Amino acid sequence: MKIGFIGLGNVGGKLANSLLRNKFNLTVRDLDQNLIKSFTDLGAKTANSPRELAEQVDLIITCLPSPQICAEVMEADDGILNGLSKNKIWLEMSTTDEAEVKRLGNKVVAKNAIPLDGPVSGGCHRAATGNIAIFVGGQRNAFEKILPALTVMGRKVLHTGELGTASVLKVITNYLASVHLVALGEAWTVAKKSNLDLKKTYKGIAVSSGNSFVHETESQVILNGSYNINFTMDLVLKDTGLFDDLAKKLNSSLEISPKIVDIFKDGQKKYGSRAWSSMIVKRMEDLNNIKFRADGFPEELFDNEPEEKGYEI
Repeated sequence: MKIGFIGLGNVGGKLANSLLRNKFNLTVRDLDQNLIKSFTDLGAKTANSPRELAEQVDLIITCLPSPQICAEVMEADDGILNGLSKNKIWLEMSTTDEAEVKRLGNKVVAKNAIPLDGPVSGGCHRAATGNIAIFVGGQRNAFEKILPALTVMGRKVLHTGELGTASVLKVITNYLASVHLVALGEAWTVAKKSNLDLKKTYKGIAVSSGNSFVHETESQVILNGSYNINFTMDLVLKDTGLFDDLAKKLNSSLEISPKIVDIFKDGQKKYGSRAWSSMIVKRMEDLNNIKFRADGFPEELFDNEPEEKGYEI
């Protein structure tokens, strides 16, 4: 199978590297020529346009910062859609809107090609080792066809149902992660003001009913003070906005979601769009004139688990 990958950023670059590391025939495309060179130096091919890439491969993967950018890459004159033909597969691995992936999916089907959405979850450090989780929506037979590629990019792979279901599930999980992160800011505030040993508090939360994936990962770089989670404030706002917009479309009356959106908007205003998303807890540090710090925590997260071949769950 020939694979084309468009979008070599924080997540996409790591997913594409897993394909290359596992000897897949890979063609890459990105606006950053330095990123392209880092892949071609390792044996990847490149293409002059998304259209040319789509013409050359069997599976086209996009992993881009926003639905708007993906639409441009798909629909431009030299875009992916104009390079599609019968039985080619488009896999959208960006975090996107269900309605948008279905809209583009209809255009893919019109080219006799097959659309899938396949967002990932679990952090950039797990994307680097191929141990991240992947949700995939769309035709079951197309999912099975690309499963060998999915199981080197991720460890646990879930077929969620029809096209768009994976994007909805991903937006839900990102919303929950954002809630957990905001709650941790308040938890660390109370712990610090109670003069608890923050290193022991980290361990205590980790073995308790209050534990979460977000605590196990992001609390480490918060306590280090780097906040470096390889994910930025603007991306969280995109994800929480997608969840809140979806809830409104479904006429769902929610209480926490609008507040989370407001909190991250305030964090973006205070610290900037490209600030690490875990800096949202700094709002509590600044408000209470305290710092959440403890010795022995890493500046950046790395996945210490060995790379394992993935499987469908």
